[in-house]
Amino acid sequence: MKTITIKTTKREEMIDITNHVQTAVSSTDIKTGVVICFIPHTTAGITINENADPDVKRDLLYKLNKEIPQRDGYHHAEGNSDAHLKASLFGFSEQLLVENKRLVLGIWQSIYFCEFDGPRDRKLHIKVISSD
Repeated sequence: MKTITIKTTKREEMIDITNHVQTAVSSTDIKTGVVICFIPHTTAGITINENADPDVKRDLLYKLNKEIPQRDGYHHAEGNSDAHLKASLFGFSEQLLVENKRLVLGIWQSIYFCEFDGPRDRKLHIKVISSD
């Protein structure tokens, strides 16, 4: 397993981590299999989405904030209940196929680390499993 640190700079942002995951895959001897990406945090998540138009990330965050505002009468004392809700919706892991030591993604797809309560230093665990 490989663990990388992701430094986030804003309260909410989506960071393209595809190259980090591909580098982890390439550093193994595994040609065909599955890679699991896991975020060990309760106020951050991971997703796969479009990489061509940065407005897609902006629109996702805009709609999330509209539907799940930061302040909305929550009881959680830390004041980050919205971040917990958003992270739960996105999820904490993704599984991707690996073929010929390359991630199998669509032409417009990237893997995004989703920060909902930053800025922080975050961890991403990457595990590549062979299917050979």
